[in-house]
Amino acid sequence: MRIVLQRVKRASVRVEDHVLGQINRGFLLLVGVEDNDTDEDVDYLVSKISRLRIFSDPNGKMNLALGDVGGAVLSVSQFTLFASTKKGNRPSFTGAGNPEHAKKMYHTFNDRLAATGITVQTGQFGADMEVALVNDGPVTILFDTKKKE
Repeated sequence: MRIVLQRVKRASVRVEDHVLGQINRGFLLLVGVEDNDTDEDVDYLVSKISRLRIFSDPNGKMNLALGDVGGAVLSVSQFTLFASTKKGNRPSFTGAGNPEHAKKMYHTFNDRLAATGITVQTGQFGADMEVALVNDGPVTILFDTKKKE
């Protein structure tokens, strides 16, 4: 699984002028799934993201987690995180998980993240979505369960 995490002051996702999810302070997550992703990958990401300390404490040091600041998550599926640009000028998306598996893993990830007590809003899997955000920092962190760094 791959996730692009952005710390935001606010974010929302729309489909056809209908707001599906919106948050104030928290994380916007762009979530990509590949076919060999498992529950282990989900659990790793839930653990990392729910405990990630990237909000400033009173001394201005990144030392607080999402729960410490009453933050929320807006999770948006994004198969294009597995784009390959190796050949030509048109990306290939063959690395992205088949939709049935990817949808299951995306929902499992969101459910397990919510089970930690974090408020999770979502987009609509497979839809053409409009995502708006006000980045905070900016702070952007990449997670890839196949390249744990």
